[in-house]
Amino acid sequence: MIQKPISDTGLHVTPLCFGASGLGNMPDTYGYEVDDARARQTLQAIFEGPVNFLDTANNYGFGRSEQRIGDALRERGGLPDGFVLSTKIDRDMKTGRLDASRVRQSLEESLKRLGIDTIPMLHLHDPEHARDLKEITVEGGALDELFRIKEEGIAQSVGIAMGNIDIMFPILRERPFDALISHNRYTVLNRSANDMFDHAASRNIAILNAAPFAGGVLAKGSDAMPRITYQIADDSKLAPVRAIESICKNNGIAPGALALQFSMKNQKITSTIVGITKPERIEQTLAWASADIPQNVWDDIEAIGFDVRDPEADRDYKPG
Repeated sequence: MIQKPISDTGLHVTPLCFGASGLGNMPDTYGYEVDDARARQTLQAIFEGPVNFLDTANNYGFGRSEQRIGDALRERGGLPDGFVLSTKIDRDMKTGRLDASRVRQSLEESLKRLGIDTIPMLHLHDPEHARDLKEITVEGGALDELFRIKEEGIAQSVGIAMGNIDIMFPILRERPFDALISHNRYTVLNRSANDMFDHAASRNIAILNAAPFAGGVLAKGSDAMPRITYQIADDSKLAPVRAIESICKNNGIAPGALALQFSMKNQKITSTIVGITKPERIEQTLAWASADIPQNVWDDIEAIGFDVRDPEADRDYKPG
């Protein structure tokens, strides 16, 4: 795969990144369990494949995702050459604290689980769920500490990863981030991240677009997984999904291929993050990425329209 740069950090990543949240076993979010054996098989397949980019976070599965990745790395003797691992600083999950000291604590927890001394990519994660945004943005707060970690060489690149664009965009404007992660805000169903992506591209901030399948429904199908952005969806909310499925069926295309390529064909996007929880999904994702989709299909999809509202405005957030 052709690799793209992460700002001017020296890091280069494939246009696909595998997301490891589900590998931490998060049934409250995804609706299913992932045991140790399945996670181990999936991780080994990722490290042996052509994708050089894996994203996790301190709080995915309350640490299980990082621990499982660390176990897989220890089995392999460390990160493969040229492989970019990304993790995230998370708030204290009991108190919501996300100040400078919590940044250091979260980092230390992550490095210990992963079994490494430095991290290629480190993001501040979900500040909208922290107890006090001022702890994050104030002088000497969490963001200052994040950039200090980069200055110390513990992280090669730093970014911000969150959902709420009304909070994210102002923070992005104020800081020299190397990358951003946005999820569910740029999909075939929703384009609320458009303006923010334009701004990031103008500043050479790498755009990492996560959850192109709107939480899984566009990959697994509306019948098998009637959930949009992690919430049970009724028939009215599933209507645009089913319209997309109908167009794809009439043209012999997997909806997952269309949803994935919608993100990958945007030249502003550096890499698209796809959650993976079993080995066979890797081969399927690679096939979807290279599937032939004629222009008339894209034209039909555009005619359906899209939403620009926050897709998680009514989400009942659960971290597990």
